[in-house]
Amino acid sequence: MNEHEARAAVLAAIHEVAPDVNTERLDANSRLRQDLELDSLDFLRLLENLAQSTGVSTPEEDYADLTSVQRLIHYIAAHS
Repeated sequence: MNEHEARAAVLAAIHEVAPDVNTERLDANSRLRQDLELDSLDFLRLLENLAQSTGVSTPEEDYADLTSVQRLIHYIAAHS
């Protein structure tokens, strides 16, 4: 999966978990928890949705690195 495909998958998953977030104008540097206001359950649902749509499962030890939209996109692209 390339960066463009990973970005589309991440934005779709964010929209499912947080439909109030305007993904069309979302800054890639937006922080998932602080800027998008995802709580821990939203974050887990986001990763679950991405696992289903991309086949990329994220081990718990990687959670701390996934702080922004861009980091999540890079992670999905690198692990798919």
